[in-house]
Amino acid sequence: MSQNIVTIIEDGNKKFLFLAWVRKKLRVLTGLTIIVVLFSAVISLATWDVYDPSFSYITLNSPNNFLGYGGAIFADIVMQCFGLAIVFCLPPPFSWAWSLLFGGNIHLFSRRFSAWIANFLVSTSFFASFPPTSLWPIQNGFGGIIGDVIIRLPILFIEGHPAGIFLFRIVLFVSMIVLLLFASGAIFRCQNGKQDNTNTDDNLANVQKERLEYTKLDIILGIVKAFKIGIARIFNLVSMRNHGYNYDFSNKKIEPTLDISFSDCMDSDQILKPQNNDLLNTDNSHSADHVYESSPETTSLGDFILPSKQILCSPKSFVRNANLSPEIMHQNACALTGVLSDFGVQGEIVNVRPGPVVTLYELEPAPGIKSSRVIGLSDDIARSMSAVSARVAVIPGRNAIGIELPNDIRETVLLGDLILSNAFNDSRYALPINLGKSIEGDPIVADLAKMPHLLIAGTTGSGKSVAINTMILSLLYRMSPDQCRLLMIDPKMLELSVYDGIPNLLTPVVTDSKKAVFALKWLVCEMEERYRKMSKVGVRNIDGFNMKVTQSHSAGNVINRTVQTGFDRKTGEAIYETEHLDLQHMPYIVVVIDEMADLMMVARKDIEGAVQRLAQMARAAGIHVVMATQRPSVDVITGTIKANFPTRISFQVSSKIDSRTILGEQGAEQLLGQGDMLYMTGGGRIQRIHGPFVSDIEVEKVVSHLKKQGKTQYIDLNDKMTTGEVANVLENSPSLAADELYQQAVAIVLRDNKASISYIQRRLGIGYNRAASLIECMEEKGIIGPASSSGKREILVSSMEELA
Repeated sequence: MSQNIVTIIEDGNKKFLFLAWVRKKLRVLTGLTIIVVLFSAVISLATWDVYDPSFSYITLNSPNNFLGYGGAIFADIVMQCFGLAIVFCLPPPFSWAWSLLFGGNIHLFSRRFSAWIANFLVSTSFFASFPPTSLWPIQNGFGGIIGDVIIRLPILFIEGHPAGIFLFRIVLFVSMIVLLLFASGAIFRCQNGKQDNTNTDDNLANVQKERLEYTKLDIILGIVKAFKIGIARIFNLVSMRNHGYNYDFSNKKIEPTLDISFSDCMDSDQILKPQNNDLLNTDNSHSADHVYESSPETTSLGDFILPSKQILCSPKSFVRNANLSPEIMHQNACALTGVLSDFGVQGEIVNVRPGPVVTLYELEPAPGIKSSRVIGLSDDIARSMSAVSARVAVIPGRNAIGIELPNDIRETVLLGDLILSNAFNDSRYALPINLGKSIEGDPIVADLAKMPHLLIAGTTGSGKSVAINTMILSLLYRMSPDQCRLLMIDPKMLELSVYDGIPNLLTPVVTDSKKAVFALKWLVCEMEERYRKMSKVGVRNIDGFNMKVTQSHSAGNVINRTVQTGFDRKTGEAIYETEHLDLQHMPYIVVVIDEMADLMMVARKDIEGAVQRLAQMARAAGIHVVMATQRPSVDVITGTIKANFPTRISFQVSSKIDSRTILGEQGAEQLLGQGDMLYMTGGGRIQRIHGPFVSDIEVEKVVSHLKKQGKTQYIDLNDKMTTGEVANVLENSPSLAADELYQQAVAIVLRDNKASISYIQRRLGIGYNRAASLIECMEEKGIIGPASSSGKREILVSSMEELA
């Protein structure tokens, strides 16, 4: 019996020795792994570049980080969260790994680990207490996001007291050093008998004791952790139900959100007090729509896959502009008040709204001060404030005048930001287009279907063509070819030709001005054909038509229509027949005309008539026109066209006259260019917007993706012309055939039996070009023959009755 007991004890000792050996090797392996991870972290941080691709910065460039994409993402997360404090947080793990690598234990590991966590918090707070300089490349301070959050409360109590801030930094620095040394094991080491046993293989009793203690510790920690997790889970469930949340018990992956707004730069309730207690309200908080989230890379609409949102570049964050601090804005407000006082304008700056490009100063003038007097001082204000330009306008609905001054550092607005914004992704607009950002930095998304047409004007280089590209890309990112088709007219042959071949086009990009006339007349025919279809179904717009067609196809029914075909000869009763309508879904059609002035030079009458007809009637048919010109003069933007385009955008123009032509008031000549625009809605309200930028490379990549989705199905304008539909349009439009002057010219030719340009010119008292057009029109109608060698024409019709 005793021999069996001895055998069992020896077997147990061998088992304990084997476990001790395994545990020692695991320590070595763990230490080696930690050292490798630490060296990788140091390398990735040492080669960190703020412009490398990461979760907070989307770019197509390859990373500069030595460890590639993984290292770039890791370094970005660490720098965003901890900033420079990470340098003082790496030594403790290295010390632990060194001890484990040589088979030893980490004495007081739980306490040292707690000290390491505390060192994270203290070091981030210490670095966050120093204001970041203009060279710091990220939005957060030197202590990262964690440091900014922790330091916010203490700063409220010691702000304004330099001695208090200095003592606070000393306390943080001393605490950081003590915690760093303790976590690294440099202080409070065990002495003599309290030292850890590093040679566990030579002492069986110590091995057995260590095993028992390690097991008990594991059991205790496991029980405590399980209890803590259970209590926390129950508390979360109860709190979610009390607040009305629907908790999802499945482990569904939640897409991370990317918030790159700069609303934390200033508190929304922060008030600057230069003269009284309520002077400047630097409200820099953004609306709920200004939240950027990580959307799916691609969206599928049936077999058609929309372009990936990763194609477009998105900035990492808004760079803090040191010139927009509350103190600087306070000084600018006081300086602006002094400038106005010098010119005899008394008032008070009641609010300041900083933005990405300009800062709005709201002036409440003293009683008796006319608005026109302040508006006329825009050039003097710009000169006195050392600004490039200054725009002054009345703020609707308030007793205030807005003075917009450009910022010293201008932020670039990118289309990738707007595509990722909730304002664009969550909008339920029929034709959403991204216009840019407001003065406050909020995304502006408009519905082209409600405009219903858009007129754009601006000088060369003002950002007009880039804005058209951003509008087109906005539609391509939301609409498939079955939902929206495009017809592009580009007489300049440069801006829109890149879109040739995408499935959304109705025809190849029209670059010939004469073909543009045919394309617009085809659109008029298409509009009338759509109206006939909607009339048969009994709906008022394209949305109602498509809904009715969709419901009919879903139910498997055929749309029928009862029509009267005549009367019964015997009874005199009406005879009805049932007409079966085979109708299909009608997509929206967006017409983009990049340069209206070039078209008006070639065929002014036909172009103006077609555009006028489309602008007046095409809204309900789902046809919308986006027309741009760099010469907003009255001979290009005629009164007829202007009246049918209530929604207009003006970029920088050369004179106040051009601004009044497009907007009805001055102010567009004070814009900054490069996408800076004034947006006028149908009600006449004008809003300043900073347009987004999209590069040619991004456009080409989107076009390349769309070309892979399928073959483009073009319509043939020539076939449409041979059917005679366009001829009917000409007869119904205000062209030469329906002109009273033309009828007079025909009557003169038939009465006097003479047909020549000079004769018509003398009899009607018109110019040569007009008379020549009348003669050519009569020749096309077969009234007169072609001119002979002597210039005489044969009259083929003898009386007006033959024409009828």
